[in-house]
Amino acid sequence: MNVKNILRDQQGEFQRIIHKDNYIEREFSKNYEIYEKSTLIKTIVGVRRAGKSTFTASMLSGKNVEYVNFDERILVNVDPDDILSSLVELNGEFKIIFLDEIQNVDGWELFVNKLHRNGYNVFLTGSSSRLLSKELSTHLTGRHISLEIFPFSFREYLISKKINRNPETTRDENLIKHELDNYINNGGFPEVVNGERPGPYLKSLYDDLVEKDIISRFNISYKSTFREIAMTMIGNAGKYVSYNKIKNDFGLKSDHTAKNYLSYLEESYLILQLKKFSFKPKEIEKSAKKIYCIDTGMINHVSSRSTENLGNMMENIVYIDLLRRRSYFKGNMEIYYFKDYSDHEVDFVLKSGIDVIEIINVTYSENKDDLEKREIKSLISASALLHCTKLTLITWNYEDIFSYEGTSIRAKPLWKWLLQA
Repeated sequence: MNVKNILRDQQGEFQRIIHKDNYIEREFSKNYEIYEKSTLIKTIVGVRRAGKSTFTASMLSGKNVEYVNFDERILVNVDPDDILSSLVELNGEFKIIFLDEIQNVDGWELFVNKLHRNGYNVFLTGSSSRLLSKELSTHLTGRHISLEIFPFSFREYLISKKINRNPETTRDENLIKHELDNYINNGGFPEVVNGERPGPYLKSLYDDLVEKDIISRFNISYKSTFREIAMTMIGNAGKYVSYNKIKNDFGLKSDHTAKNYLSYLEESYLILQLKKFSFKPKEIEKSAKKIYCIDTGMINHVSSRSTENLGNMMENIVYIDLLRRRSYFKGNMEIYYFKDYSDHEVDFVLKSGIDVIEIINVTYSENKDDLEKREIKSLISASALLHCTKLTLITWNYEDIFSYEGTSIRAKPLWKWLLQA
């Protein structure tokens, strides 16, 4: 198939994306209504199949847009200038161009800068977190704005299921809790939420992430070892990760190799690492990291781990939702975990500027008697050390504002916390 035929077929693909019957407007859409009008290069980044292309297409509906999807291998090896010439030959002059999965093209930054200099309104999507890095700002000489997209939040999930997010009766609450079970089990990838069977779909997606986005792209030599590491990592949500332990467990040659492998998994958004809070920047970088998976459905349907530890699954969901809130609404919020010298640990510390604004622990508790004193004491200890009085305990079903040793703590059920954003 020649280049022009591929581009012609892709334009049809773009039209099908625009006219999807089951499109759910994303919760961040109104925050980005001015996005399309900006003269800057627009970069939409996130894990594969999280809805980047669909969101971008929805912004461009009704416009004269040329679309190129670089997940097509033939196009990756074609000179971008030849692609541009083919688009003009096929469709005439245009000013808006949408380049999908741009990270697959070596040296794409030069081509994008050239488009921008020549007056094109450029939209990029990519499944690599490097597209958010400071390095990108250098490549695009500061002329870009970015949006990081995640799979559906629980709020978006309920919209897609046409379920009232403001329950008025006990029955409404029970229905939301039932759907939260489904959301935890199957995750928030849009196609799964819209009816695809989660098992086959998520296994296929996992294979694409590992094989296409990592093994092929980074030319990994020890493929089977890397696959074992990837599978182990997604099944250890909320656990600490040690490069030295990974090296020893999987027979790698160095800690450096282990660190690289984890960075590849993080760059593809399959796993995400969380740093320890400290007032000393060097200590933040040196501290042990905790790992989470991009989607609990991926954990349940792809990894070999047991899902009996609901507390870990809740913690994973809370972390991904905190990342959503930071990306969509609170761009200056920083997220950490914290552990003091007595090993009192809290799951999440939220920081804005120089201030710690909230401390959060996540626990599977249905009532006050289920609360572990360890969870409460950790909050109290962190509160004193970090000078923060907003303490939140996210539970399964327990809700209250109570005092412990003179300190106020708000307990909130997970479903309510997820809907409050």
